[in-house]
Amino acid sequence: MPAGGALPVYGYTVVQTFPHDRDAYTQGLQFLDGNLYEGTGLHGRSSIRRVRLETGEVLQRQDIAAEYFGEGITVRGTDLFQLTWQSGVAFVYDHKTFAPRRTFRYSGEGWGLTQDASGLIMSDGTDALRFLDPATFAERRRIHVAAAGQPIRELNELELVNGEIFANVYMTDWVARIDPRSGRVNSWIDLRGLLTERERASTDVLNGIAYDERGGRLFVTGKLWPKLFEVRLVRRSG
Repeated sequence: MPAGGALPVYGYTVVQTFPHDRDAYTQGLQFLDGNLYEGTGLHGRSSIRRVRLETGEVLQRQDIAAEYFGEGITVRGTDLFQLTWQSGVAFVYDHKTFAPRRTFRYSGEGWGLTQDASGLIMSDGTDALRFLDPATFAERRRIHVAAAGQPIRELNELELVNGEIFANVYMTDWVARIDPRSGRVNSWIDLRGLLTERERASTDVLNGIAYDERGGRLFVTGKLWPKLFEVRLVRRSG
């Protein structure tokens, strides 16, 4: 695991496997109204998408200008928010039509994005998570994430799951389960082995967490992965 000593560790069982677009450099993922909303990255290939879970079919897509490297997304109300990596710009769209609505500026890099009852939660590649006003993008507060006192950096894609923030740790197959009040990592999820070695040879890193709150289903995928997985967490240790 990235750090943190003897914290509880969860493994997984695969409940179901779904197709995933091999050209999707997944940066953000959210399950809503029976569909997946996905944000993709890379210059000239960044987009927002609505995807049919069962088939991986891209039902709707909006590309962004090649100068921008798309990052995390979240749908809140009728707004779909999309971060960019190093441009300091967040785009807001109508979540049904993908029509542009407005933009926001922010300092530093944009990585992952999710939300809680009061606003947006953003990662920036450091150990910090920023809590933002969804109307103005102003920072309300921030927490610093640590496991057993050790800072956990390169927090990437985010998802709020039953009151905890799940965060991919970049360049690993580990997900941190974070207390949103203190920033403390409560436990780790070990997602190694989802793809075979042969499949991983032509893909990039694990990145993409979505939660079906109504159905209690957890989905994970990665950048350029051919598959998306529904997983059930199983406690292994701690």
